[in-house]
Amino acid sequence: MASLRVHTDRIEVHLTTAEKTLAFRADDIVVQREDIRSATITDDPWIWIRGIRRRGTEVPLVVAVGVWKYHGGSDFVIVKGKRPAVVLELAGGEFTRVIVSTNHAAQLIDSLKLGETAEAADTAEPVDTAESVDTAEPVDTAEPVESD
Repeated sequence: MASLRVHTDRIEVHLTTAEKTLAFRADDIVVQREDIRSATITDDPWIWIRGIRRRGTEVPLVVAVGVWKYHGGSDFVIVKGKRPAVVLELAGGEFTRVIVSTNHAAQLIDSLKLGETAEAADTAEPVDTAESVDTAEPVDTAEPVESD
């Protein structure tokens, strides 16, 4: 599964080779923290997928990876099975929403809050999970945690 890194200025979604192939995408996803309007945890990410698949792969209720186009923009989706997910609503950038399945959604949300304080910018505390969520503050020094 994709590895996520939360930095003081951005979130990086590092796609595996298989995810890049399924999404028909060569690059990882980078979301600037200032573009995040909200972050929501959902137990059913499938109901958050909107529009039509523009580029990517979907097997309903099994896997959805890629870009979904709707009348207001595009969303990037990495949804696998019935895992909970984090839905990032964005104000700017390439996508209006990023939906990522993760078994550690609460830890991801907590790590997003770390960057909001000055004390967090001075430390680099990785989130200890089997999922690929870590904090890398203030620079790219944190190592990704492998996902399950």
